[in-house]
Amino acid sequence: MVNQTPLGAIVIGRAPGPELHVLPVGATVQRLLVTCGDGVRRDLVLGLADGDAVRSGTDYVGSIVGRYANRIAHGRFVLDGAQHELPVNDRGHHLHGGPDGFHTRTWDVVEHTADELALELVSPDGDAGYPGQLTVRATYRVEGDIVHLDIAATTTAPTIVNLTSHAYFNLHGAGTIDDHRLRVDASRYTPVDEESIPTGGHARVEGTPFDLRAPTRLGDVVRADHPQVRDSRGIDHNLVLDGTGWRTVAVLDGPITRTRMELWSNQPGLQVYTGNFLAGTATDHAGRMLRQGDGLCLEPQLAPDAPNRGSADGTMDPDWPSAVLRPGETYVNRMAWLFSSLA
Repeated sequence: MVNQTPLGAIVIGRAPGPELHVLPVGATVQRLLVTCGDGVRRDLVLGLADGDAVRSGTDYVGSIVGRYANRIAHGRFVLDGAQHELPVNDRGHHLHGGPDGFHTRTWDVVEHTADELALELVSPDGDAGYPGQLTVRATYRVEGDIVHLDIAATTTAPTIVNLTSHAYFNLHGAGTIDDHRLRVDASRYTPVDEESIPTGGHARVEGTPFDLRAPTRLGDVVRADHPQVRDSRGIDHNLVLDGTGWRTVAVLDGPITRTRMELWSNQPGLQVYTGNFLAGTATDHAGRMLRQGDGLCLEPQLAPDAPNRGSADGTMDPDWPSAVLRPGETYVNRMAWLFSSLA
């Protein structure tokens, strides 16, 4: 039998290490209790009250999003010569799997131990216009000071897949993320138009607010006088990560609590989102309004609109890695959040 909190969350991990609370709706991270660098134990993520709040919300707080995280222009893509139509839910485009994406679904608990939780979701052929029956498993695991998340998927027919976690982090436990310092190992970023659709290729980060290769205060970044920042009300962009394979891709520091979080990933891109559209219309599990800049999303994934970019036949392109998944293959997005103390 699965043990759940009064708010419906399943718990793994324990003090003094991380303790993770996960809601079956959306396989959603609701709380992440960590002993901070100053010795105080805090919840370092934004989280909603329960599954109903997750399902009715519009900010994807803590959920796994898909089938395609990020945007697909005009809700259309061509795969193996056939055009597929998807529901649009963001300025005429398809975002995070559409209005009935994976964040709204109740995932099945298939494994639960003291330190590990696996949830599974089966998306039928034709679901939201996507071809193929997709079987997804999300596995959370706490090990020492690390929280691991592996998202794996298989399909019965050629399809496209891009899944990620939409957790919002705040290493101070409350207030804004302005004083957080972020480093991302990315030499390029993806410029977008006023509807957050890529304008073309990737661009160098030099001389832009997207140059985060050294630790940078987020409050300065989101207030930079740059058209990409103004149009997005902050940062909501894909950074093209340097290197390949399993590696550290970003480091987030919370100086007030003397807490550091390293993000490890196997993905080619990282969507950095500074909570620009949190408008105080939703409240967290403690009844506090969620406002602009209250949390930071670091979402390892493929680039936005990748199915409509790069090679038309779905083969790998060094600038636009393919989102195509075929029968017999397994999609895997691995990430880990490693917590430590600042010196």
